[in-house]
Amino acid sequence: MLNRPESLTHLFLAFSRLALQGFGGVLAVAQRELVERLQWMSKEEFVETLAIAQVLPGPNVVNLSMMIGDRFFGLRGAIAALAGMLAAPAVIVLALAMAYGELARFPVAVNALRGMGAVSAGLILATGIKLLPALKKSPLGRPLALGLALAAFVLIALLRWPLITVLALLGGGGMAVAWWRLRP
Repeated sequence: MLNRPESLTHLFLAFSRLALQGFGGVLAVAQRELVERLQWMSKEEFVETLAIAQVLPGPNVVNLSMMIGDRFFGLRGAIAALAGMLAAPAVIVLALAMAYGELARFPVAVNALRGMGAVSAGLILATGIKLLPALKKSPLGRPLALGLALAAFVLIALLRWPLITVLALLGGGGMAVAWWRLRP
């Protein structure tokens, strides 16, 4: 049996903690917090909700937070979860922006930011690997889903195709296959 947040305050604090733990790479932390630690969602629910969050405009985890908040407390929950995701990071980013003006001339600060980018990429990859078992229940199936992911990597990273073209081609193709397999 899955848990649910006890109150709006609990929801706000959970998303604040989530945002502060995964600054710059929240997706890996979100999966661990929401599925494993808090047990508010199953792996399958997380993957399905994330898939919807990815096609909506805006940051994936922000969309995810609002959908989870809405799921448990309606509009008030969506607002509480959104506030939890944005309040502390906004203050931190503003403080860092002020500090960066002074620190940008030091190579160690620039290199530290590059290192943080590599860590974020690793966290995203680790989350993808951790969520692979949930693809068993996907209408695409694991082999096709992995094939689409590999094709996206090749087209974007190696062949430098525009993201919008790859999304239209692979996203549209994936949706068409899923629709075909789910039809009655």
